[in-house]
Amino acid sequence: MARPLNEDQYNAKRNEILDMAQHLMYTRGYDEMTIFDVLDGLHISKGALYHYFNSKEALLEALVDRMGQVAVQNLSPITQDTTMTAIQKFRRFLEVSVQWKGSQKELISGLLRMWFSEKNVSIRQRIEAQSRKQMAAFFEPVIKQGIAEGAFTTRYPKQAAAIIAGVSLSLTDSMTGLLLLPQLDRPAIKELEETLDAYVVTVERILGAPVGSLDVFESGAFDGWLDPAQPAPNEK
Repeated sequence: MARPLNEDQYNAKRNEILDMAQHLMYTRGYDEMTIFDVLDGLHISKGALYHYFNSKEALLEALVDRMGQVAVQNLSPITQDTTMTAIQKFRRFLEVSVQWKGSQKELISGLLRMWFSEKNVSIRQRIEAQSRKQMAAFFEPVIKQGIAEGAFTTRYPKQAAAIIAGVSLSLTDSMTGLLLLPQLDRPAIKELEETLDAYVVTVERILGAPVGSLDVFESGAFDGWLDPAQPAPNEK
C-alpha cells in the first residue's frame, strides 16, 4: 500500500507534474502532448500520475486553473490598493499587461510562436475564456470606484467590464500577430504603437474617462524589438 503524502508533499508533486506538462506544452504543443510524454519526463508510473490527474483533460483543467491563479495574484494587489484612484489602477493594469523588453525578444518570440500555434488551440481557448472572466472581475470594482470618484461616467459597470475584457484579449491577438512577423520593421512598430493608442482611446470612451487619462505608453517603447537592420528614427 502506498504511503499517504502530507499536504505539502502532495502539492509539491502535483506542481512538478504540472511543470512538466507546461514544459511539454511549450516545446511540443498541448494537442500533441500525451500522458506518456509526462510519464517519461518525470520517470513515474501511470498509476502515480493518476493519483493526481486521471486524464489529459484533468491535466488541462489544472493547468488552466494554475495559470488563472497566477493572473489573479498579479492583479489582486492593484485591486486591493486603497491608496490608488481608479484611473491609477487602470494605468497600472496597462503597464503590467505590456511589459516587453528588448533583451527578452528571442525568449518571448519563441514562447508566443508555440503558444499561438495550432498545436495549442484547445488550451489557448480555455485560457482565454478564463482570462475574460478574470479580467472582467478585476475591472468591475475598479470601474465602480471610478464612478464613485467622478472619473468615469458609464452607467453600466458590469457590462463595461465585460466589454473591456474582450477588447483587451483582442489587443493581445493584434499585438501577437505583429510581434510574430518574420521581420519587425519600422512600419510594424508604428502599427503596434497605433494599435495600443487605439486600445487606450477605446477603453477611455467605454468608461467615459477624461481624454488621455489612461495613456501610459510612450513613443519608442517597442524600439527594442526593431530588426537590427532597420535604421533608427534619427538615421532616416
